[in-house]
Amino acid sequence: MSKIKITVCMGSFFFGSSNKQNLVFIEGFVKANELEADIDLAGARCENNCAIGPNISINGVEYHGVDEKKLEEILTKLIKK
Repeated sequence: MSKIKITVCMGSFFFGSSNKQNLVFIEGFVKANELEADIDLAGARCENNCAIGPNISINGVEYHGVDEKKLEEILTKLIKK
């Protein structure tokens, strides 16, 4: 499996609430699935997409309105490839 790059929006609007929870979920998912070597997790400054957030980019694909359920679906599909 090639390395998965996950970028979490760190803008104050969503990071103060939803994306902070999403980051905790991602970190837990990575640890539970022993993916530490396979994931490149980074933060990004606000990209002015708050109206459709919380926003996360995975391998260059932007996901909007992300919650833990959506993240679990996306990440599970990625690690099964």
